Amino acid sequence: MTTYGLLIFDGAEELDFVGPWEVFTASSMLRENADTAVLIAENPGPVRCNKGMRVLPDHSLDDHPPLDVLLVPGGNGTRVQLNNPVVTDWVAKTAEQVTWTTSVCTGALVLHAAGPARGRRVATHWSVEDELEARGDITVVRDARYVVDGSLLTSQGVSAGIDMALWLVGNLHGRDHARAVRRYIQYEPAPPYMSDEPL
Repeated sequence: MTTYGLLIFDGAEELDFVGPWEVFTASSMLRENADTAVLIAENPGPVRCNKGMRVLPDHSLDDHPPLDVLLVPGGNGTRVQLNNPVVTDWVAKTAEQVTWTTSVCTGALVLHAAGPARGRRVATHWSVEDELEARGDITVVRDARYVVDGSLLTSQGVSAGIDMALWLVGNLHGRDHARAVRRYIQYEPAPPYMSDEPL
C-alpha cells in the first residue's frame, strides 16, 4: 500500500496536484483500492487555488497519516510558501521520511527553499528556470518533462505533472500498470493548434 500526500495551499496551481491525484487514485482503483491519496494543508479550512477553485484538505500538517510519497505543487502561492517556515520545515522533515519527494512546476522552488532539491537535478516551469538556477546549489534541466534524481522526482509545469505521476506509478507497480492507468484516464496527448499551418 502506498500513501500519497499532496500538499495544497492558497494559490496552488490546480492541475499541478489534481493531475497527479487522478493518476494516483486511478492507479489505486485498478489495484482494488490498494493505495491512499490525501490532500494536506497547513490549516484545516478551505484552500483557494490559483484559478479560484476551492478545495478542502483531508488533513493538516500535524494530523496526516505516514506518507510514502510527498508532492509539492506550484502556482503563484509558492511565493508565500518560500518564506513560510511552518511549511518549509514540514517539507524538509517529511522529505526525510518518505520514499519519494516530488514537485510539479514551481513547487521545485519550495523544495529548494526547504532543502531537498539542493545539490540535485530538477525540472520546473519554463518561466522560472533562470530564477531557480540563480538561487544556487541546483541544476535545472530544461529539456525534460520530468527529472529523476535519486528519490527526488520533479516535473515541468502544470500538465507535466501527469507525466511525472505516470512514471512514478510505473516505477512502483510496473510499466504495464502505468500503461493501464494511462489508458483508463485516456491520457493520449494530441493537442490542437500544434502545427504552424493556418486554420
